[in-house]
Parts: sequence; C-alpha cells; structure tokens
Amino acid sequence: MARFSRLEVWTAMEQVGLIPMFYHGDAAVARQIVAALSAGGATVIEFTNRGDRAFEVFRELAVHNEQEHPGLILGAGSILDAVTAGLYINLGADFVVGSVLNPEVARLCNRRKVVYCPGCGSASEISEAEELGVEMCKLFPAEQLGGPAFVQAIKAPCPWVKILVTGGVEASWENLRAWFKAGATCVGMGSNLVRKDLVAAQAWDDLIALTQQCLVWVQQARAELARPGK
Repeated sequence: MARFSRLEVWTAMEQVGLIPMFYHGDAAVARQIVAALSAGGATVIEFTNRGDRAFEVFRELAVHNEQEHPGLILGAGSILDAVTAGLYINLGADFVVGSVLNPEVARLCNRRKVVYCPGCGSASEISEAEELGVEMCKLFPAEQLGGPAFVQAIKAPCPWVKILVTGGVEASWENLRAWFKAGATCVGMGSNLVRKDLVAAQAWDDLIALTQQCLVWVQQARAELARPGK
C-alpha cells in the first residue's frame, strides 16, 4: 500500500514542481538512478511500466526506498488498466500515472486512497477526469497537443484545473519557464533528465547536478511569475 496520503503526494508534487520519470530493467541501476535524483533534490519520482517484468524492478525499488530514502515518494507510470494499477498499488506505489484516462483505474485509486494522474488530451477529458475525483491531470503528449499555448488555453476558462505536463519538457530555462508561465502546476521530465548517456556512463554526479539545475530553474520561473505584472 502507499506510504503517503493523497494530500501528501499532491502537496509534494506542487511544491517541488518537477517529477523525474524513468525506466530501467536492471534493479541495481534503477536504485542508482533514484539515489542520484534524490540527491539532486527530487522528492517525487515516477517509475514507468514500460519493460518486461517492470513490476519486479519496482518492487525492489519500493523496498529499497523504505530503508534508504524513507521520505521519497515513488509512483508508477504508463498504467493503462485497473489490473496493472492494482498490482503496483499492492507493491507500494504512492501514486499512479496513466497515458490515458481510464474510469476503472480512477475508481480503484479512489477506493485505495491513491493519487491518480490520468493522461488527458482535451478539455472534455480533463472535465471527465475531475468528475471521477482526479485532482491533477497529466497533459500528454503535451508538445504534440500544442505546447504551452494549449495549457494556457485550457486554464483560461478553467483556472482551477491543475496540470502535470509531460512530453516535450526539456532541461532548459526557456522551456521550463514557458510551461510554468502557461499555467502548469508541475512538469514531468523523462529522457531529457535521466539521459541515456549519463546512465550508460554511470555519471551519477552529472545526473545529480542536472537535477539540481532543473529544480533551480523551476523555482526561478515560479518566483519570476509570482512578481506583480508577470
């Protein structure tokens, strides 16, 4: 079961503003990735369900984190159906992220008091998700849907909507600033943060530094936009 309440998870997502996302089939390497991201300041991390027996790697991560990173919030991503969601929840997922909106998954997560961030690509899907009890919707694939302009268009008539942006988020000041200026609540960053070259070279210090830099940019963007007239 989840170690953190829904309120704790939502609050952490909003406070940190950046959710690293990754998959690796080797549990030992996955543990090193999590350690580097955590050392860089990430407090919420998504492990994506994208490889054969990915749940076995997730299980090892969840057990390891309880001992080594007790304050780290670990969720499962790329969840499409209720059966898979239930599996990851039973293994300790603190939140569930989907590439699509699935009402069955929403009901299951509500029943188990687990955060669900479904993938949405329209105002209608976002509205349906909110009716199902979703607090924050994942905009996916954000870049292909129109980028920051799409976020701004959604937020204009519905300013209460909370959006997790994934797909097209880059490790740069200009890109991160654009998403937050448009109204994103937080962003999810995958291969642009957990880069294949860094993982292959086991350049964990570089991954720590990149995570730290991205978090600084997120906070700078928020601080700039909080100033009057922005």
